[in-house]
Amino acid sequence: MSSSSGVLGEDIVSFGRESELKPQRAVFGCENSETGDLFSQHADGIMGLGRGQLSIMDQLVDKGVISDSFSLCYGGMDVGGGAMVLGGMPSPSDMVFSRSDPVRSPYYNIELREIHVGGKALRVDPRVFDSKHGTVLDSGTTYAYLPEQAFVSFKDAVTSKVHSLKKIRGPDPNYKDICFAGAGRNVSQLHEVFPAVDMVFGNGQKLSLTPENYLFRHSKVDGAYCLGVFQNGKDPTTLLGGIIVRNTLVTYDRHNEKIGFWKTNCSELWERLHIGGASSPAPSSDTGSQADMSPAPAPSGLPEFDVGLITIDMSINVTYPNLKPHLHELSELIAKELEIDSRQVRVMNVTSQGNSTLIRWGIFPAGPDNAMSNTTAMVASTRTY
Repeated sequence: MSSSSGVLGEDIVSFGRESELKPQRAVFGCENSETGDLFSQHADGIMGLGRGQLSIMDQLVDKGVISDSFSLCYGGMDVGGGAMVLGGMPSPSDMVFSRSDPVRSPYYNIELREIHVGGKALRVDPRVFDSKHGTVLDSGTTYAYLPEQAFVSFKDAVTSKVHSLKKIRGPDPNYKDICFAGAGRNVSQLHEVFPAVDMVFGNGQKLSLTPENYLFRHSKVDGAYCLGVFQNGKDPTTLLGGIIVRNTLVTYDRHNEKIGFWKTNCSELWERLHIGGASSPAPSSDTGSQADMSPAPAPSGLPEFDVGLITIDMSINVTYPNLKPHLHELSELIAKELEIDSRQVRVMNVTSQGNSTLIRWGIFPAGPDNAMSNTTAMVASTRTY
């Protein structure tokens, strides 16, 4: 269980040198507390791309700077990398689509009707995939979770196809992972041992999955793999996480209420998207033509703006009488961190809260200037974030 809390802030958000999107003013959450995996993960935050007024997607669409669509492409089991595209892009001719109903659920859902393992459909009522929120596609979830009936059928179907492999325990004794040894280290050859899996959508279109889309490496046994598909407890929702879309370009076309899937090499897609005139990388199956997806050059930099004052709220678990003698020392430390003169750092307000003290600092322009330079402002804002 993870949680995050904080306050809403507004600032100029830059999308990096690789993006044609110019920096935009946007509202975002500034955390002051994290628990669970959110705290222990390597990332310094979360970029929410869901539906909602405060979603960065909705803000950019409302400003008219992008169309109501975005795409994600994750790397594979052995290769990282990938791409994120905010706004619309040409769809490859052989991209497969599923309808996504925004009225039914706030989550990105798809119309999954059947799952085939080794060319044979699971003996599961299609309504199993349509319970509660339906089938939810969640890029923030690592693995896939099926309702009990579908999971048991999927597990049995895969197990029946791998007679040559030895069933072993998982890497963590606290979990009853279903793992197999003897498949070898080469991910590109796993299809010779493990069965192909197909997901059939309500419109009859089919997304073909390779073994890396439903397996993860055993961390303690070389050449062993475990099912990355689990039973979703007693929850009837089908939840498809990032493992399902490894090396798959996924387009969330919110305007047309559909989600597209295209098997490709995501570790190369990002590079090829930025080579002028280059076509998109070839999909796994050699069918169809390829669309040109080369965006415009990146912007030259941030816009000019005048900043007359930057405020910093600092909460310290020390009573004010004990803290007061050290305020000058604190101001010098802040100035050193921000690479400015200590005379630019001033206390604006102090509030005592029990054993804690809340201090509002002001960062002012140097000397008689009415505004500080862009460089100073950006350094101050990024280092106090």
